[in-house]
Amino acid sequence: MPVHHGPDGPDPTHAAVIDDAAQTLLVAFDTAREQVTPRLSWPQLNALLAVERTEGINLGGLAAELKMLLSSASRLCDRLVASGLVERVPGRADRREIALYLTPSSRALLGELREIRRTALAAVLERMSTSGRAGLLRGLTEFAAAAGEAGESSAKSA
Repeated sequence: MPVHHGPDGPDPTHAAVIDDAAQTLLVAFDTAREQVTPRLSWPQLNALLAVERTEGINLGGLAAELKMLLSSASRLCDRLVASGLVERVPGRADRREIALYLTPSSRALLGELREIRRTALAAVLERMSTSGRAGLLRGLTEFAAAAGEAGESSAKSA
């Protein structure tokens, strides 16, 4: 359950501070992506992450997850298959349906990407105070939970 501070919720300037700080995370993520594979675009990376979260997802599910047209998701998937990062497998229940799976090379790529990102983040965390790191961890954990709750409630109302 969300915790509100004050009569109208959190101070609106907090969102601006978080937005500015999040830019640092995005730069770290993009730098890691460029180091691992400069030819992998954000949409391709997001598709790999979606397939990783839901192994065996079908093309329609991938399009919905990425909030794109089915034809766009299909072209994106074609490029990932041609690059050897995703494989298409006929569905178990319906052979006409195609299930998507990561290849060993895409699993290695995602592992390397995470390692580079986490090394960069650890270097920043080392420069923070112990109490600052603890507060950040608590806050981000609560933030992720609240974001998950918001996603669940919007999915239920759809």
